[in-house]
Amino acid sequence: MKTLQFSNKDTMQTIGLGTWKATGNDVKQAVKDALYAGYRHIDTASIYGNETEIGEALAEVFSEGKIFREDVFITSKLWNNAHKEGQVMPALQQSLDRLQLAYLDLYLIHWPVAFKHDVQHPEKPSDYYSLEEVPLIETWRQMETAKETGMARHIGVSNFSDVKLKELLPKAKVKPEMNQVELHPLLQQDDLLAYCKSEGIFMTAYSPLGSGDRSSVMKGVDEPSLFEIDTLKQIARKHNASVGQVLIAWHCHRGTAVIPKSTSKEHIEENFRAANLNLDADDMKQIAALDECRRFITGEFFEEPSKGYNDIYDEKSPIVEAVRDGIDKIKGVFSSDK
Repeated sequence: MKTLQFSNKDTMQTIGLGTWKATGNDVKQAVKDALYAGYRHIDTASIYGNETEIGEALAEVFSEGKIFREDVFITSKLWNNAHKEGQVMPALQQSLDRLQLAYLDLYLIHWPVAFKHDVQHPEKPSDYYSLEEVPLIETWRQMETAKETGMARHIGVSNFSDVKLKELLPKAKVKPEMNQVELHPLLQQDDLLAYCKSEGIFMTAYSPLGSGDRSSVMKGVDEPSLFEIDTLKQIARKHNASVGQVLIAWHCHRGTAVIPKSTSKEHIEENFRAANLNLDADDMKQIAALDECRRFITGEFFEEPSKGYNDIYDEKSPIVEAVRDGIDKIKGVFSSDK
């Protein structure tokens, strides 16, 4: 199994168990099945509503004395309603309590979006804080405190564009160590991956299998299935593997972590075996040609233009594209509007 190594020599398996949309006894058993199958990387988040069950699974497995706390890399995430000064550490402590842990291996800012403290899911503009009212650096300073206290061994972000990272990094005392984003062959995000690598920021891929089990209200019209792409089917047949294993192995070959979600013991074990699948240069070239910048998780559910949230991923504005290319192009955009 490939691993990512942090600056302090901590390591994280590149294949972890994702748990978004997994709840109750299903997620509890899935975590146990994953650990028994060899996984040592578990990903969750406060908003998933499953930290308690995951904590029970971890405690029961650790009590058996064969797998120890220090063997398992555990990630959770800060929800959007705890970004203001004084809110991050209590939110982290709540996650630790639910997970029955003394520390997290990795704690992430889940989204670059801020809600009022009593809001789980926004319904109106007043449910939000703008990023001017609660700047990302205000939240990040508290994340740095979480690392300084040892409550989180590593800290990072999720769903951050290169624009957001370039804004944050010059102000940060501690650089984000991870950016967890949607990645798969239809959304390869080569520019973001290159930027994060240049800054020493690891990346983790969520929804690597297309997240086909998410709510229908989050799905687009005629949304494609990653499992039905002919190129991926052909590569799978070539290696006597499943399409899912090809999708997972592709991330490992790109140098990112990946967190496929499953509550099926059979699929959990199959996904883990993707670590043994060696894609060749031709496979990687064919998969690279599939990119079409298609998101399954569009971020539109958080858009609130009156609070500045009209482009969560910083992809729509020609000004942003100009920022990426340099100041000369910014001048050109402005001059064209005259």
